[in-house]
Amino acid sequence: MKKFIGIIMIILLISSCDIQQKKEAKLPDVDVEVDAEAGQLPTFDVDWADVNVGTKTRKVKIPKVVVVMEEEEIEVPYIDVDMPNSGKKEELTLRVEAEVEDKEHTIDIKEILATGNNLYVISKLEEKEQNLGDKKLRISDQVILNAPDLNVKHIIMGEKPNRVFNDEYKYVQDVNDFKAGLKNSKVIFSK
Repeated sequence: MKKFIGIIMIILLISSCDIQQKKEAKLPDVDVEVDAEAGQLPTFDVDWADVNVGTKTRKVKIPKVVVVMEEEEIEVPYIDVDMPNSGKKEELTLRVEAEVEDKEHTIDIKEILATGNNLYVISKLEEKEQNLGDKKLRISDQVILNAPDLNVKHIIMGEKPNRVFNDEYKYVQDVNDFKAGLKNSKVIFSK
């Protein structure tokens, strides 16, 4: 079988070439006296196929992962804040998210502290029993805040999951140590 494939390959190789002989073969002249004149091997001019490399646009099917977001009506905590001399208020959603793997987790906003023009949204991330296998899951919680423009900082109690998405929040093991560093803070929301 290998010989057959080899013969086919040689036939294909030879048939794709344009070969033109430039010189005839000549055997060496031999004198009995052992004087020899140099011979000549045949030479060939081989024209090989022209090869051009580039790109062309083609429509092909490629796999894509699609996340479907569905709208549902749910009860979301609503916080209305009036501050002296603050001016106009605007409504915004305070959302905390985490991307987890290995085990299912929950994340819940537990408290919101105010101090000066800063709001500290304190959430708790808890690992559950259910295994996710090789899946990754994004979880979130939110509250709606109607207040003047304030600086919002997220603090999450719990072990930071090993995902790049989670780098935008500060993770702490003991929230009381964090709260001890805040001056004149007031709890404006608690769950």
